[in-house]
Amino acid sequence: MITETDGIILKQIRLPDDRRMLVLFTRKFGKISAGTSIRLNGRNKSSLALRVFTHGRYELFFGGKSCNINAAETIDSYFGIGGDIDKYMLASYALEYTERLLPENQPQEELFEMLVSFLRLLEKRRAKPESLVLVYQWKALGVCGYMPYLDSCVRCGKQDADGAFSVADGGLICADCKNSGQINKSLLYDLRFDIIRILKSIRDNRIDAFENLALHDEVFEYLNSLLRDYISYHLDINNLKSEIYLKKE
Repeated sequence: MITETDGIILKQIRLPDDRRMLVLFTRKFGKISAGTSIRLNGRNKSSLALRVFTHGRYELFFGGKSCNINAAETIDSYFGIGGDIDKYMLASYALEYTERLLPENQPQEELFEMLVSFLRLLEKRRAKPESLVLVYQWKALGVCGYMPYLDSCVRCGKQDADGAFSVADGGLICADCKNSGQINKSLLYDLRFDIIRILKSIRDNRIDAFENLALHDEVFEYLNSLLRDYISYHLDINNLKSEIYLKKE
């Protein structure tokens, strides 16, 4: 079967005989692996569309259990990201995170659209691009069904809970549950910096609303630490190769 879809290159693996295996996040099919013999260093429109961060249109051939990219053309290449080392490394982190978050062969058009918006916003970003990356990560969790519970105590249902954020329980807990003696206290986060309000805002608004958001360093570090513990505990996402680029000095 031959079909077309737009997609974003998440990862490249070199193979013998100048072939490549690409991990491609497509609008139609979700995350797929596809081989190609198109030369990456060529000057034709297909080779340009196989570069990292590119949003392109791809002609795919599905034969049995394999997939091959026959041709490609660029929709947007986000040159502003490639020309800025900080943005380049942060975008690499975001793509690696997305690749780990997504299952194979399950369409996720909402996340696809959000990733396109994220790359567009990151390209234009002037200050604190890591804040935008952190927002994208939290929103991606929500789109994929993993957002923590923030509206009442995840244990007893008490409204206006003000105890702590429990990573192990997956959300907000009240003071009574926090002090019950049945909580994994090593994975508790105090409600500093009004983090529940921030997370609700991230959950409830489109990513474009955070185009100019610049989190204070302390707030960023707290939310970033919470995110790392949360995705490690619930999704077993650890040790991303490019994670260091999201950390503040």
